[in-house]
Parts: sequence; structure tokens; C-alpha cells
Amino acid sequence: MLDIKWIINNPKKADEAFKRRGLKPLSNKLIDMGKSRSKVFVKLEKLLELRNKISKEISNTKDSSKKKELINKVKILKEDISKFQEGKTSKNSDLDNFLMELPNFLDESVPDGKNENDNLEIKKFGDIKEFDFKIKDHVDIGENLGLLDFKSAANVSGSRFVYLKNNLSKLERALTNFMIDSNVKFGEFDEFYTPYLVNNESLLGTGQLPKFDSDIFKTRENLWLIPTSEVTLINLVRDKILDKKDLPFRYTAYTPCFRSEAGAAGKDTRGLKRQHQFGKVEIVSIVASENSNDEHLFLLSAAEKILQDLKLPYRVCELCSAEVGFAAKKTFDIEVWVPSLKGYMEISSISNCGDFQSRRINARYNDNNTKHFPHTLNGSALAVGRTIIAILENYQNKDGSVDIPEVLKKYMNNQERL
Repeated sequence: MLDIKWIINNPKKADEAFKRRGLKPLSNKLIDMGKSRSKVFVKLEKLLELRNKISKEISNTKDSSKKKELINKVKILKEDISKFQEGKTSKNSDLDNFLMELPNFLDESVPDGKNENDNLEIKKFGDIKEFDFKIKDHVDIGENLGLLDFKSAANVSGSRFVYLKNNLSKLERALTNFMIDSNVKFGEFDEFYTPYLVNNESLLGTGQLPKFDSDIFKTRENLWLIPTSEVTLINLVRDKILDKKDLPFRYTAYTPCFRSEAGAAGKDTRGLKRQHQFGKVEIVSIVASENSNDEHLFLLSAAEKILQDLKLPYRVCELCSAEVGFAAKKTFDIEVWVPSLKGYMEISSISNCGDFQSRRINARYNDNNTKHFPHTLNGSALAVGRTIIAILENYQNKDGSVDIPEVLKKYMNNQERL
């Protein structure tokens, strides 16, 4: 959630920030809503003070007629107070609901741009392999090996689901364990097993609701299937007051993730790339505000290390203004090389959300008896299905087999190939 006080004090800067997000200037509207709320608050406080004053007079008055007159005044005041309390709740809700719809302000360092073509490539890693045979994509490789089954999954669940079989299921499990182990060892992240179902408040807190409700699966019990374990990990500190000396909190978890992605029909939906259900290892940090930029680079390095150990070529891009997600103020994408695409595919997004999420979940930290909103950061380390795509294609052999990356062999009983 945006800081209404900052907007009131910096309307011109706020309107520039809204413009970078593709929105019209909104500071005047927000200031008017804030002033309207303040007027109700001030009037309510005055009424409460007057009621307390008259109540004291009643207890100190011995004249029965005077006491009766004062009691009648209190009754009238109670009715007025009740109306203004309702008004306070209404004004609060109106302002909060409007703020909940607005995206985070972008960091000043984010490059301007209109689409993904304007993202800024900042580094590359690894050599792109040259094959001396006609390569296959991951779908053909997996199906030829009898390890990928989309048809059975379609019969059971519908489109954009999959069965991974035998050695590929084992590879998925190996990747998950390797990624978690890497995060715990490299970044000293605390490992969690988290719920897969969450309530409205949790999704509001991390910013998936109210804007992206059509992209999330909802159950009849008013619970939602998680689109990412960012939701469950960030909400661990909801409504809590932390101590600065205990920060940073670093969390990691593997979960299946569920996304309807209503707007993605027909877009990059072949194979494992864009499934309704997919596995992902998440990393999350909760830090003191002055440390979030350094922590952002640390999370990026944690995700990069996994790809480096897997010896998969990749690049890192800084997202332009049009591509940064709703809750983030700055994002790095890691894109892995996919031979069949003759290009790169996103495999991780590492985002700094500033205090946007902590305001929504009312998480604060204490620093010398002063309370501040911590900064939250999150990223994939990594998306497991997309890592499988990269391994199948980059490690494929002419005979149709696939070499297992060296770092994964100990997780697969020293198996050499799929």
C-alpha cells in the first residue's frame, strides 16, 4: 500500500510516479479523500471530548433538573458520535480500498520503457552449446523418452497439466531438494513447509488481491490456492512488531503453485512453460529499510548460483517501467537459454517491494523505540518446471538421451542419464 502521508506532502512527485505506472495523476483525489477522512476524525474527537466533559459535570452536579438536562445532552451526543463513527469507518474503507487498487511506485533507477524489448540486459553467464545434430524441444524429448504425459493429464484435469513419470519425476524431486539445499547453505534461509490454501487477507497483503483475482483459483470455502509461496512466507510477519536486531528474516519454501492465468490463453502454452499447476522454490527476505537494495542483489546472487551450479547459460535483465509487477518497485529477471527457442526464457523474477507489502500486512520493526515498516523482497530460486525445460534441451544428446547435470547426480543415486 502506498504511503498516503508521503503523497499528501509530495503531490507533484506522486503524480510523476503514477505517470510512470501508466496512470493518470491521482494525488488531488487522494488528498481530497485524506482531508475528508481527517475532517470526520477531528469532528469525532471533539464530540468525544464534549461527551466526556459533560459526563464529568453529571457526576459533579447535585441539582436534579440540571443533571437531567445534561443526561439528555449526552444522549443526543451519543447519536451524533455513532453517526461519525460510521462515517470514520466508511471514509477509512473508501481510502484504504482505493489505495489497495494502486500499484507500488517504481524506484527512480528503473529504466523507462513500453514493453519487454525495453528491459535492460545487465549480465550474461555461460557458453551457449553448439549442437552437431538437429535438436528437439523439451516436449519431444520428454515424450520420446516416455517421461512426459500431457494427454493423460488433459483427460484427468484439462489442458495445461502434466504427468511427470519415472526418471523425470525423480529429476523434479532432485531439483527441488538441490534448490532448497542451495538456498539454506548459500543464504542461510530458513526452510518452511507452508499451507497451499490462504485467505483473502493474505492475498490482499502481498498484492495479488484485489487486482488479480481472475488469475487465482478460489475454493468454495473462501480460500484460495496459492499462486506462489511468497504469499505464505511474507504473511508470517503480518500484524507483528519485529526487532531490528533480528533482521533480516530470510525464508525459503518449495510448493506447488496454482495460476489460472486467464489472459495467457494461446500464449507460450506448449509444454511445461505455462502450466496451471507447477512447482517453485521461493526465497523471501524481510529487512530494515536501509538494507533492501543490498538484499536485492543478494537474492539475485542466490538464484544465480543455482543456475551456475547447474551449468546452464543465462542472462540477467533489469525490467523497464512497463514490465515491473504490481507490488514491486524494482525487479531483475533471470532468463535461461533454451536451444529450441534460440533465445532466453524467464526462469526467475527477483523483486524489491520496499514497504508496499509491509504496510498492507501491518508489519513493523522497532528501532530505538521508533517503529518503521520493513522492506520485503521475493524471488524464485527457481521455477522447477522451467528448469526442467532448460536441462532437457541444453543437456540433450543425439541418441535422444539427456545427461544429468553433475550437481544433481548425488540426488539421483549417481544416475548419469535420462
